[in-house]
Amino acid sequence: MSRYHVIACDVLETELLHFGERCDADLSFEFMEQGLHNEPDRLRAEVSEAVLRAPDEAEATLLGYGLCSNGIQGIAAHKHPLVVPRAHDCVTLFLGSRGRYQEYYDRNPGTYWYTPGWIATGTQPSEERYRQARQAYVEQYGEENADYLMEMTEGGWTKHYQNAAYVNLGIGDPKADIEFTKECADFFGWSCDVIQGDPSLLLKFLGGEWDEEDFLVVQPGESIIASHDGRVLGVAK
Repeated sequence: MSRYHVIACDVLETELLHFGERCDADLSFEFMEQGLHNEPDRLRAEVSEAVLRAPDEAEATLLGYGLCSNGIQGIAAHKHPLVVPRAHDCVTLFLGSRGRYQEYYDRNPGTYWYTPGWIATGTQPSEERYRQARQAYVEQYGEENADYLMEMTEGGWTKHYQNAAYVNLGIGDPKADIEFTKECADFFGWSCDVIQGDPSLLLKFLGGEWDEEDFLVVQPGESIIASHDGRVLGVAK
């Protein structure tokens, strides 16, 4: 049985552990703090350190990340190959292909994605998060300034979205997650969509089926770069 070590963002933990049980591979995991994609340099540094911690006996290290704001660019393979999906972000893994993600994005450009892992972080746009942020401003700056500050922060960026989309892979508590997504969409005045997820890319990733179309395999001494084309990722020797 092949042995792989998986380094991934916290938001993929539910999916990776669930579908990892269906793979004919011996898998170990290290999950990284959610939100590192907002600090690409920190993501690069912390994931690079995690790569060095990977068990010597692993045959490959699998990175559960997309390009993520160029955060994985520059990460190098050391003891054994690195394998990473050719994806801009993790939503491709939930939908099963870059093509399906791009097709949906082209039709619904102002979409905010909801999944079990993302919802569990508490960082998704929601009424509760909005009210907590406003209360924090009230306590620090007073009632009069709170609404203005919310408009400049939470209220400002949420206006760039018009749609909430929940990707249903049938794991966790889909009924509760879908209801939560609908409530969030109603609060912000967005439309809401429930999309059937496709685990095929996750299963290939964890099971060692790394075709060149969907995955980049980085050999020791090489590092990841952005390819700036439809394949998303390339290697620097």
